[in-house]
Amino acid sequence: MAESGNPVSLLRNTEFAALAGTAFARAQAYSTILIALALYADAFGTTGVVEGLWVTGFAVVQAFIVLPLGRAVDTGNAKRWLLAGLLINVAVFVAFAFVSNPVEVLLVRVVQGLGASILWITGSTVVGEIATTGARGRWLGVYNQVGATSSFLGDLVGGYLLYAYGFPHTYAFLALVTVAATVLVLVALRDNPGGQADEEERTGLETLVGLLDVPMVRALVAFRTAFSVGKMSIIIFLPIYARTQFGVGAFAIGAIHGGGKLAKAVLQGYVGDLTDRVGKKHYFVLVGALLYGAGIAMVPLAPHAQRAFEAVTVAGLGYAYTVTPAVATLFTAYLVLGVADSIRLPASMALFVTEGERLDSPASAMSLRSISWKVGQVTGPLSVGLIKDVFGPTTAFLTAAAFIAASAGVFLVVRARTSMPEARPQPGD
Repeated sequence: MAESGNPVSLLRNTEFAALAGTAFARAQAYSTILIALALYADAFGTTGVVEGLWVTGFAVVQAFIVLPLGRAVDTGNAKRWLLAGLLINVAVFVAFAFVSNPVEVLLVRVVQGLGASILWITGSTVVGEIATTGARGRWLGVYNQVGATSSFLGDLVGGYLLYAYGFPHTYAFLALVTVAATVLVLVALRDNPGGQADEEERTGLETLVGLLDVPMVRALVAFRTAFSVGKMSIIIFLPIYARTQFGVGAFAIGAIHGGGKLAKAVLQGYVGDLTDRVGKKHYFVLVGALLYGAGIAMVPLAPHAQRAFEAVTVAGLGYAYTVTPAVATLFTAYLVLGVADSIRLPASMALFVTEGERLDSPASAMSLRSISWKVGQVTGPLSVGLIKDVFGPTTAFLTAAAFIAASAGVFLVVRARTSMPEARPQPGD
């Protein structure tokens, strides 16, 4: 077990490496398919509402399964759930290779949402449960760091594969990565990892009510519900905006995303370690949210930069690429978003796991964390997509930024209205 030093040294722990492998496969798929969605939108000539439905379809199935899934993970064998999620993702890649219209894209996105939800909730819960004493923030931060690194590579490698080889070869590559992660889980991860709650002790509904009685959980749920509207809108519409407004290619879209993903890949483990040492994790959540809103507000500056500045050609190793002012602006905005998430995510996840352990239900707490996201994930892209169709992309992005700012205000108000006792020290935290 790695107790101190470079957070990346945690990868020497074989069980952590197996769990990190699931995050790597999940994030690689998620980021690559987001670029593919931009290409589908361009090819099918879709509207903002249809594009929003692609996100809504991904989220709706998750909204229905996350709470029972969390309870199942708390009371069952988390390793089997991880293997199921990985196999579902392989099936998704096969299906994506054959889509031919927007409806088929939507249907496959629904199945993708199922697999991604299983991997996210189960993987992050097990990491939090088996983390060594006093290092939960670092374990979760490094786990997210691996996912961010994979997402960064997904933007670059996935963007290049889509550009150079098209959809079938790209999905074959994603399937290969996911199969490798499956083998790693089979070989390295113990059976029944993490704690096991008593299945008869309380029902899923009772667990949910009990968690919502915890003041910090209530504040975090209110925050994430508002925050998700803004974040999910920027995730789906920024690559589409880059493609349809500025003609940015798949590889360049991947590079735009890469700035934010690189920031998360570098920073999350260290910030997670910082939250363990400093405490006051709710301040990290608040600062990250405010910075995220600032990053979204930068996106509408892209057309102004395009008119005000000249493009720059970057050459090296026999290649040359022209960087337009719009691409540079979008890259910078996404870089700010990556720094903001690095500040917010490790603290948010650690708070949910810690508070969930009060009721012996850390996976259920992570499920509640996920379902609070689904409200905005379902309604946000549709509403912002409609605003995009009626009022234009600038108003849509500014609306998303306003939701982020509102989420910070909601967090402050809900937390101020509840008694917030210091969390008791828990095993593994």
